[in-house]
Amino acid sequence: MIWDDTVAAFALSYINGLTGSCTLVHSSGPYGENLAWGSPDLAGTAAVEMWVAERANYDYNSNSCVGGECLHYTQVVWSNSVRLGCAKVTCDNGGAIISCNYDPPGNYNDEHPYEFKSSS
Repeated sequence: MIWDDTVAAFALSYINGLTGSCTLVHSSGPYGENLAWGSPDLAGTAAVEMWVAERANYDYNSNSCVGGECLHYTQVVWSNSVRLGCAKVTCDNGGAIISCNYDPPGNYNDEHPYEFKSSS
């Protein structure tokens, strides 16, 4: 995974348009996308930690979410996504939105986010 300024510019451009409402609405753009909302001091690392915590809800064998959301997690670990760009903006109400975009996008139906290799 490498940082990509073009992907980051897309993330910033899109979430700049959300500062008035401060609602998490996906862009439907060309990239995979995770959004987070929080206090103005919400760090990018904290947003990623929230997304990765969804791992507990992901069942590799059925390739599905069980017991809660897991699609943020699967996008973070999607093995074919190799370029990343993130941005953070402060909303008019004082909150913050963080967006991380992934290229190419992940979370394709009937595809696992990564190949599981057993240690046998």
